[in-house]
Amino acid sequence: MEDKNKESKIFIVEDDVDLSEMLSAYFRVQGYVVNGAARGEDAVAAISQDTPDVVVLDIRLPDIDGYEVCRRLRQMRRTENIPVIFLTEKREREDKLAGLELGAVDYITKPFDIQELRLRIRNALRRTRLSSLMNPVTGLPEGALVHERLERMIRQPDWGIVLAGIRGLEKFRNKYGFVAADDVSRAATLMIANAVQESSDEEAFVGHTDSGDFVALTTVENHKQLAERCLVRLQSSIQYFYPALERARLSSMPVGERLTARVAHLSSREHAFPDLESLFAALESQI
Repeated sequence: MEDKNKESKIFIVEDDVDLSEMLSAYFRVQGYVVNGAARGEDAVAAISQDTPDVVVLDIRLPDIDGYEVCRRLRQMRRTENIPVIFLTEKREREDKLAGLELGAVDYITKPFDIQELRLRIRNALRRTRLSSLMNPVTGLPEGALVHERLERMIRQPDWGIVLAGIRGLEKFRNKYGFVAADDVSRAATLMIANAVQESSDEEAFVGHTDSGDFVALTTVENHKQLAERCLVRLQSSIQYFYPALERARLSSMPVGERLTARVAHLSSREHAFPDLESLFAALESQI
């Protein structure tokens, strides 16, 4: 059966030129976009610049080994969730456990059946696509799930929408690290979820937009009050996202250098939109 992963990107890290060329040719025929490297350092640099959908990684490489490549990928935010499949001559149980402990999704020993490798890659991509419907940090839906709800919403006669976000998160992440930035996102998730719960709208939906902002879908009657709740909670919490020693000087920091809460809201009572682009353009104009 033909794969349904057309245009998915595979990165092959293999120093055996003949094997690398064979794998590249095979998967290109299958409809994948294939890139590769023969050295571990080159692989890390290339993958961090152009993130593939899956990495096929040999353990024995001429510079750093595959374990170190995998370890470095897991340490970078952009590449930490890429599925890695080890392809190696190492057969010992300890070698396999070492790879799995680093977060590899699969481990295939040489010589191997290329059909089996194809199926392993296909399955890894399917698992990734299913998990990509939920944000890995906040656990909220994003992508296609949110788009479907929004498309359905603007065709209904009664709807309200709240767009909430934390501005300055990228600079905050660069200064304090992605763990601290993730904590901000999780805290904001709880505050928005609690605000929605207090609105007593059992049909309300909370997810992420493509930009990473929070979006809450509710009713005409609830959207303004929900927006006010979200703004008050986010604004009052900003100072606590910073280390205690830096809170005193937040008020003196330029707005562009610190976290700020931004909230916008619209409803079907005041507006009608032909598509999501015009809806979000109107929301963004409020922020």
